[in-house]
Amino acid sequence: MSLFDQPSSLSSRLAALIERLGLSSRAPRLILERASRLHLPFNAMPATRDSICWLEGPPLQRLVELPRGALSGPVQEDKAQAHAVLIQIVEVQQQQLASFDLRLIDGLSNCDPEQIHCTSFEDYAASAACRQVRIISYKDFVKTISLALPSFLAGERISLRQASWHGDRVFWAGEQHCEAFACAVAYARRRQLEINLPAELSRYRLSSSGLSELQRRYHVLAMPGAAWSDPAFMSLLLDTGLPYARLSLLRSPDAPEFLLLPKHSAEATALGEGLCLAGAPDVVHYLQGLAAHESSDHVG
Repeated sequence: MSLFDQPSSLSSRLAALIERLGLSSRAPRLILERASRLHLPFNAMPATRDSICWLEGPPLQRLVELPRGALSGPVQEDKAQAHAVLIQIVEVQQQQLASFDLRLIDGLSNCDPEQIHCTSFEDYAASAACRQVRIISYKDFVKTISLALPSFLAGERISLRQASWHGDRVFWAGEQHCEAFACAVAYARRRQLEINLPAELSRYRLSSSGLSELQRRYHVLAMPGAAWSDPAFMSLLLDTGLPYARLSLLRSPDAPEFLLLPKHSAEATALGEGLCLAGAPDVVHYLQGLAAHESSDHVG
């Protein structure tokens, strides 16, 4: 039975929220009540899948250098304030490694449909996408990996990525001849070939202080595309003149858009609380869940 089939339960929750939030004004109370009764096609935030594909998962690394123009909304100051908080959520650390064993790499930055469903280079090497790559001898190995790394024999530095929401998986940052690279690394592992190169490793992680600040200052909710043409929701968002900002971060065509509602506004807070009751996924809670599963182990 859904929330909307339980009016008494919803009413009691609304009353408790109104009391907790101290909404003495009638307008925020009405916003909360109307928002809680919205019927929108909310979907849970996408789960992260174990994959060799860097793009299979939330592209949170984009927040590090999020352009100011990435946010939309009617008031420039509201967008600027939201932007200032969002860019603190993810931290990146650059590390120069004198020697890195390429056999530890098990991810690719440039993805194709075959990669998404593979959990290792060995899986990918056995797929149709890599059918044309043949490595029988060490000479074949050098020829193949040199397609992806033209300066392999010269020992040129390689660029790598790692993100806490991908666990300990290390991704190659190159984008050309991914099939050759994956097959060569899988061959090296199978033959126990030690292949070391200097590397620059970019490590991304969620910032606990950044997430705490986001939670303190904003409701962040994942809104389906249908919300932006829903008269009841758009009336609540626009007719009240409350502050907000929007961010499209996820890439898939049907991905939700994030709505940021500042908690310093009683009206925006009321809308955020009401949307949560209506079933809108809480993005901050989702990010906190990702942060809670971060591994303390690091490569290097």
